[in-house]
Amino acid sequence: MDSDYGVARELSDLQKLRSQYQPELPPCLQGTTVRVEFGDATTAADPLGSRTISRTFPHTYGQPIAHFLRATSKVPDAKIITEHPAVRVGVVFCGRQSPGGHNVIWGLHDAIKVHNPKNTLLGFLGGSDGLFAQKTLEITDDILATYKNQGGYDLLGRTKDQIRTTEQVNSALNACTNLKLDALVIIGGVTSNTDAAQLAETFAERKCSTKVVGIPVTLNGDLRNQFVETNVGFDTICKVNSQLISNVCTDALSAEKYYYFIRLMGRKASHVALECTLQSHPNMVILAEEVAASKLTLFDITKQICDAVQARGEQDKHHGVILLPEGLIESIPEVHALLQEIHRLLREGVSADNISSQLSPWASALFEFLPPFIKKQLLLHPESDDSAQLSQIETEKLLAELVEAEMNKRLKEGTYKGKKFNAICHFFGYQARGSLPSKFDCDYAYVLGHIGYHIIAARLNGYMATVNNLKNPVNKWRCGAAPITAMLTVKHYGRGQGASNLGKPALHPATVDLKGKGYELLRQNASKFLMDDVYRNPGPLQFDGPGGDAKPVTLCVEDQDYMGRIKKLQEYLDKVRSIVKPGCSQDVLKAALSAMASVTDILSLMSPSSGSSTI
Repeated sequence: MDSDYGVARELSDLQKLRSQYQPELPPCLQGTTVRVEFGDATTAADPLGSRTISRTFPHTYGQPIAHFLRATSKVPDAKIITEHPAVRVGVVFCGRQSPGGHNVIWGLHDAIKVHNPKNTLLGFLGGSDGLFAQKTLEITDDILATYKNQGGYDLLGRTKDQIRTTEQVNSALNACTNLKLDALVIIGGVTSNTDAAQLAETFAERKCSTKVVGIPVTLNGDLRNQFVETNVGFDTICKVNSQLISNVCTDALSAEKYYYFIRLMGRKASHVALECTLQSHPNMVILAEEVAASKLTLFDITKQICDAVQARGEQDKHHGVILLPEGLIESIPEVHALLQEIHRLLREGVSADNISSQLSPWASALFEFLPPFIKKQLLLHPESDDSAQLSQIETEKLLAELVEAEMNKRLKEGTYKGKKFNAICHFFGYQARGSLPSKFDCDYAYVLGHIGYHIIAARLNGYMATVNNLKNPVNKWRCGAAPITAMLTVKHYGRGQGASNLGKPALHPATVDLKGKGYELLRQNASKFLMDDVYRNPGPLQFDGPGGDAKPVTLCVEDQDYMGRIKKLQEYLDKVRSIVKPGCSQDVLKAALSAMASVTDILSLMSPSSGSSTI
């Protein structure tokens, strides 16, 4: 009920202690002066899709990136904002709840009030539905008191989290106009920030003065690109799940008779499964990206697990822990094709009871092969983006049954001489997302909230708050903002989640990079994890002491800092301009031309010209 939103929570002693923690701010966000340096105009991450994106977003495409500067920075052309007229800002939770979301609102509120106490922050009650219905709650210090550094989204709540149809966009515009909002801050993941980009474009086209700002918050960790290193909530989710996985690993090693199949959250991407593997060292993980890249069938995956079980059995090890992302089922080619047929028939109005009789021969054969519980789950109506209801499909039980059947077969044939295979299955889907946020997520979310106000003060529209250099201490974080249109791509082929967006500019989930350092670290240790039982227990979520300042392994092993590199490149270009001027020597000019010609030739090969692309 609306009356429940924003009420004071009853806090435990630990919660009270956490509510008193004050996140640190980087130097560039301290004080009451906003200093912003604008870079060059941005282009699309996908050069081949830039024409489509620029046509779809004529008012918001090609905007410059923004860097927020500390007081001691010496940047001659920086914009200095010292006057802060009173503003009215709305904020809405979109997407699934993610630990740290409340701190975004806290950071936004603190920034708004420190720059002008007359500023107003309105929270929309019940997610996007509350936005459409114009149901608001004014955020105050008193209301925030029991929500600081706390999990969940219960301060404001959330609903279906979509601002996409013409009716929904019009309702959002009417709400912002009627409430006289200077800005609307949308907290969410890839889908929500795609909607934010479209909303910003529509507002600009219709000359609505409300600016739209996006904040990257999603537990799946799949809103990643050259500007966004990680998302609020991902660190907490992985730490909480890693402790649960480690507990299971210890149990497996103690009893020495069970194989645990654990399914983790991660729809299109397997970031959570990869990070938890690197933190807890289970025996095996099967990433959806590996399956898709190698086109592994259900039989291939079953054989892979069975061969691992047999190899361990030969060393008298009859236990183990295997991780699976929930999106794995859609990455298996034949199951994906089966789901496509089922979803098409459901859209045509065929009842679930009659679908099996209308499948193609090969799809029908696969469907009849599957256990009854999986058949029932595959027949569930798809999500709004045409993906399967992955949280309801027990992939871990399917694989456990198939592996058990194959191991019994090998045992009967005498090719496997170990003990009988026994499996226990778990789904860690919702246990972590309401957790108290980690120290990192508390800091990161609070900082993003402050950046949200800096974007508003600079009167930027269609931007996402960004922080680079996150693996370093807070005082070294680089804070900025990037146009969401610079993060969009256009897909002309696809499968599963997001296939309905083909040909449309959108933020697509970033999958695990099979050439990245995180995956490389996994591959380097895969054999040791499989055979040596090097289980690692990071312990419960820690806020101080050992582990308190730990950050995601996959964040720390990558060398990202994209915004820092952009600035460094600009410094080099400025230095070239200062040296190569009319009147410089012929030798200097020739050296510069030769070097620049080589650089441009290389870059032209690496990045096809967007100007020559045809869509």
